[in-house]
Order: sequence, then structure tokens, then C-alpha cells
Amino acid sequence: MTTALPPVLHTARVSVDPLLRKAVGRLDPATQRICEYHFGWRNADGSPGRGGGKALRPAMVLLSAGCAEADVEQAVPAAAAVELVHNFSLLHDDVMDGDTARRHRPTAWTVFGRPGALLAGDALLALSGEVLLESGSPNAAAAARALAAATRTLIAGQAADLDFEHRREIGLDDCLQMAHDKTAILLGSASSIGALLVGAPTETVVRLHAFGTELGMAFQLVDDLLGLWGDPEVTGKPVLSDLRARKKSAPVVHALSSPAPAAGRLRALYDQPEPLTEAQVQQAAALVEEAGSAEWARTECDRRLGSALEYLPRGGGDTTQSLTELAEFIIRRTH
Repeated sequence: MTTALPPVLHTARVSVDPLLRKAVGRLDPATQRICEYHFGWRNADGSPGRGGGKALRPAMVLLSAGCAEADVEQAVPAAAAVELVHNFSLLHDDVMDGDTARRHRPTAWTVFGRPGALLAGDALLALSGEVLLESGSPNAAAAARALAAATRTLIAGQAADLDFEHRREIGLDDCLQMAHDKTAILLGSASSIGALLVGAPTETVVRLHAFGTELGMAFQLVDDLLGLWGDPEVTGKPVLSDLRARKKSAPVVHALSSPAPAAGRLRALYDQPEPLTEAQVQQAAALVEEAGSAEWARTECDRRLGSALEYLPRGGGDTTQSLTELAEFIIRRTH
């Protein structure tokens, strides 16, 4: 069973897609083709696609502008810019992780090659700054600086994630810092940059950034759980895919650090030189459960959600309610 998408996601997609398509239309034909495929606008043969992605980050951008009681249409350039950065990171992540499926389709690099996919990601990152600076807002430069700083942190998080693949010992604090940098920082930016662009008070921007960052931590933990036990029909990825790749996600690191006997048995599976058999992958999943790490991750999700909601501006009316519904969707989602 899938979780119903909040209506605000559809509204955000309708608002931001025209500007995204216009921006991608500036690219050279080869790079444009890869980006259009990645966004789901076109299939590999060039025929129209059905689109893809939930527009979560654009929705957060527009709602953050609503918290400043501004016309949310003024924040559409910020919403597009954040979505461009997000998709830059996805294109690069898929290449670095060797992932072959995203949104129930082959990843861009498997269709167009690694160099093309990397250049497409670079192009989206360049477009994000252009779109923001062309917004006409007197706060465009400040918004562009904030998004660039978030992107720099995101890259540091990705670098740490890659480094983890070669490190035997990783502490839970290190793992959570990586999650903050790789995932939470961009959600923090998404939840505040719209307010920044429309000139909201500094306190509002800071509180919204903290809301998004805490929510981003919960988001990553949900992703970690889905990477272990998500339904392939819903997630578009093989079941237990993270364990098969022996990724050191937060639940796994928590299990490896556990005093429970399961930790040693899980360590032995992660350390063996041969690829894990399907029976061993199933065993590894059971050991993570046995160590109490799945339950820890679910509890931590709830804690982060509660912390995030404490930062929302009081008396925000429908906008605060929409952000609350979006936050609850994030941790209840199945894909």
C-alpha cells in the first residue's frame, strides 16, 4: 500500500515545471536530452514521458514563502533552483553508487553513459544559480549564496558517504553527520530559501531552516529503512538493496555498534570478501532487526519529526498546516 501524496506536491509541480523546462531548454541538445530523460519528460527514444519525482523540495520552498505571507509565485525561481540542485545530486549519485534504476526506469548513466550523465548533472547545477539570480528579487544574491553553501555541504556529505565504503570502523555520530550533510542540509535550504527570497524576517528564515534540517534527518532515516526493507514495486529498487551493496547506512552502523551478539555476526558478513548470497542478505536484515536498529531508526524518525515541528512559526494558519502534513508524509512514505 502506498501513501497518498499531499495535494501541495501537485501544486508545486505545476508551478515549477514550466521554469524547469525553460531552464533545461538552454542546454546544448545532447545534454538537454539527458536531462529531459532524467526528469521523466522524455523517454530514451525521445518520445514524451510521464514525468517523475514528487516535487517535495519545490513544495517546501513555496510553503516557506507562504510563511512570510508573500505571494508564493515570487518564490518559484527558488523552488526551481533547489530542484535543479537536487537533480544534479541524483545524477551524480547514480553514477557513483552504480545504481541502475530510479523511479522505475533505467538511470540516465545506463542509457547515455557515465560522462554524459555527469555533465548533465554539472549543467543542472550551473542552471540553478542562473535561475535564482534572474529572479529579479533584491534578495536573489543572498538566496544564491545560501544555496551554494548548502550545495558545498551536500558535496562534503557525498564525499563522506564514498569514504565510508573503504572504512571498517564508522561511528554512529559520523554516520549522522554524513546524513546531515548529504541530505538534511538541502531540505533545510528548501524550507527556508523561499522565505529568504521574498524578504522574510531573519528569525523566520532561521526557524524554517531548522525545521527543514531536522525533517531532513528523518527523511534520510526513512530512506535507510526503505533501502533495507522497501517494497521493490513501490521504491523501484530491489529489496534489501542497501544490504546487498553492504552500504553503511545509519541502521546498519547502529547495529554494528550494538553490544548485542548480532553485531559480531553482521560484522562478519560485511567483512567477507565474497559477494553476499541471497541467504546471507536475508540473514543480515534479520541481524539488523535483532540488534534493535530498525526500531531505533523508527523511534529516531519520530523524534526528529517532533523536533522539526517545534520550529514551525506559530499562527501560520493553512501554510503551517500544509508544512505539518508534508512533514508527516515524509516519514510515513513508502517510496
